[in-house]
Amino acid sequence: MPRCGNLLQLSSQAPRTMKTLNQLDLNLLKALAMLLDERNVTRAAQRLGVTQPAMSAMLNRLRDAFGDPLFIRAQRGLVPTPRALELMEPLRQIISDVSTLLQPVRFDPASATQTFTLAATDYALGTLAVPLLAALKQQAPQMRVSLIAVDHQRIQQQLERGEVDLALLTPEIAPPDLHARRLFDEHYVCVMREGHPQAAQLPLTLDRFCQLDHALVSPGGNAFHGVTDAMLAQLGRQRQVTLSVQSFMVLPAILRASDMVAVLPSRLVADLKGLIGCPPPLAIPGFTKIAVWHARSHHDSAQRWLRELLFTLSADQA
Repeated sequence: MPRCGNLLQLSSQAPRTMKTLNQLDLNLLKALAMLLDERNVTRAAQRLGVTQPAMSAMLNRLRDAFGDPLFIRAQRGLVPTPRALELMEPLRQIISDVSTLLQPVRFDPASATQTFTLAATDYALGTLAVPLLAALKQQAPQMRVSLIAVDHQRIQQQLERGEVDLALLTPEIAPPDLHARRLFDEHYVCVMREGHPQAAQLPLTLDRFCQLDHALVSPGGNAFHGVTDAMLAQLGRQRQVTLSVQSFMVLPAILRASDMVAVLPSRLVADLKGLIGCPPPLAIPGFTKIAVWHARSHHDSAQRWLRELLFTLSADQA
């Protein structure tokens, strides 16, 4: 029976404990801290920025929550009870901890050890990820970066789940409801090897351009028709495409070792040795590259730093 009595006693106290917790909020704790500092309702109210009646109401709620008078009125103000004095140090620690929690996290790249996942096409990796990694090695040497290919079917889900932190896309294929920032606009050039039989006769005429042996990039594979061919078709012309590859990265080596030509993004071949580029003899629409990220990481200090670094690098290349 005594054990049953103890259980009944605990059971009867539980609802009151839950009610007490629900009655407490940060403003009440701040009010208690002010009252302990000032020992005066009027001065405590002024410091907290509330009226004296509002402060008195807070004191009544505190008394009910703690089951103690907390302060006794005296000639020179309020005298704290022993219970109130016991609360003083824990209260200051709690308020300090909450203040620290609300402060933005300071990010130090020199000591940062975060891992970032960047999704991009091989073109974007070659033009942006390479300089980004070089800068990270200097400024944030302990960071880890995972570079993955863009999966257009899953990229929004990957960003939502935090599986990808940042994606480099074009506006046409960027998922909706994401943060985005333009990085640069790209245009195409016709590329061939140094010493190519046509190199001495630049710029290319449209007739000669159509007669050359062309290679193109088809991300999906097996396609021998691209944006250049669509523009040629509008002029009633066509070119000879004998090679289709899925990756931009393999084409420079193929062009150096053959008399083939290719229409490629200018940034991809700007610093490649052994190759020369010239304007195509027809207008070919370029494209815009953007960075996209999810709202979940928009305010993260480390990811904001990484994005700003990427933005700076892309602006320097413009």
